[in-house]
Amino acid sequence: MNNHRLLTGLLAAALSGAWVCAVANTDSTAISLEEIFEIAERNSIQLRTSFSAEDEARHQISVARAGRLPDINASLSFSYIGDGFTTRRDFSDYQKAPIPHYGNALSISVSQPLYTGGAITSGIELADLKLTASRYATELKRDNIRFQITGFYLDIYKYSNLREVVEQNMARARKVLDEMHARYEQGVALRNDITRYELLVSNLGLQLVKINNTLDILNNNLVTIAGLPDGTVVIPDSAILDRSVAPVSEDTWQSEAAANSPSIMLARSQVDISRKAEKLTRSERLPKIGLQAGWSIDGPILVEVPPINRNLSYWYVGLGLSYNISSLFKTNKAIARSKAATLNATDMLAAACENTGLAVRADYTRYLEAYEELNTQIKSVELADRNYSTVSTRYAADMALITDMLDAANAQLDAQQRLVNARINIIYYYYKLLFTSGKI
Repeated sequence: MNNHRLLTGLLAAALSGAWVCAVANTDSTAISLEEIFEIAERNSIQLRTSFSAEDEARHQISVARAGRLPDINASLSFSYIGDGFTTRRDFSDYQKAPIPHYGNALSISVSQPLYTGGAITSGIELADLKLTASRYATELKRDNIRFQITGFYLDIYKYSNLREVVEQNMARARKVLDEMHARYEQGVALRNDITRYELLVSNLGLQLVKINNTLDILNNNLVTIAGLPDGTVVIPDSAILDRSVAPVSEDTWQSEAAANSPSIMLARSQVDISRKAEKLTRSERLPKIGLQAGWSIDGPILVEVPPINRNLSYWYVGLGLSYNISSLFKTNKAIARSKAATLNATDMLAAACENTGLAVRADYTRYLEAYEELNTQIKSVELADRNYSTVSTRYAADMALITDMLDAANAQLDAQQRLVNARINIIYYYYKLLFTSGKI
């Protein structure tokens, strides 16, 4: 896990360890990572858009179901009707035709769909599938946010340990530097040796500044994404590395990923949506049958000459059949497009499965590698400590040069830092496997 990945925060997956959240100038308050996940789920701006899209999809189901309800239309109008006139066909013999001036019209019609070729049912099922896809998209966004949060947490833990290592080395270097000053006063040490060790202390100080700045950036990223109050300082739990990780075979991880990965589930739901949309398109070729009823009252009666100043009322009830003849030569193009969309969705599902399988294989390999790296780094620290102790003793007896001390100190610092990284890598790759398999 390189520094670039650490600084960008694209790390790790969910942890179940506890951590301490301290607000500046206030007392510390213990809080678990799961509680932070809950806070992020309520407050994260990035996740809020997914929840709103899910709510929109939920309302769309109600809209689709409303297609089963009858259509009821009512109209009411009042009008002023001017007088008319009559003429011969050659427009001669003009005669005025008085008409009752005040007209009224009231009508009510009801249309209940009985058969729509499956359009209404398919529309409801399509809306339901879109809601399911929206939920998978929300889960994927949630997992990504948890992935980022945990990555920042691991980074904070790592750099906190690195800071402790650097501070310990600075304290030890200052102690050696004090001893050098005493030896210089006694005339048994060179000024050049002191200068070179002062340079080591200066470099350690600069490294400490960079570490503190990195911790500030990581903490700000974590607080912002999780929706924590401004000024919150996250202090990781030191017992996180004591968690026991049960060994699981790669086949188990692959099975978990195939069954639970949100990216795979989302791609699979897109295939279902495309197939249902294809069925909905085909329904346009089928006739539509509905029950129709209506009642109207109009006046005056203008179809008579002279007009009758009375209201005419009538009602009707029956079945209506409609068929869009143009669908015979128009719908085939839409069906071809729907088939292409279904094929594309199927290919994307296959690609999602392949990418997830490759990710699980890579993460599992790195996970096993992290254990080997840890064993190696434990041995390296033992050797570096032993070497520093030996060189320090030899230097105190004037049997070693200051360059030997510098080399030993640098080797010890490097070994300790690599050990911290190795411990973090085990946790990182384990929870990255959880993230990839949809178990975070």
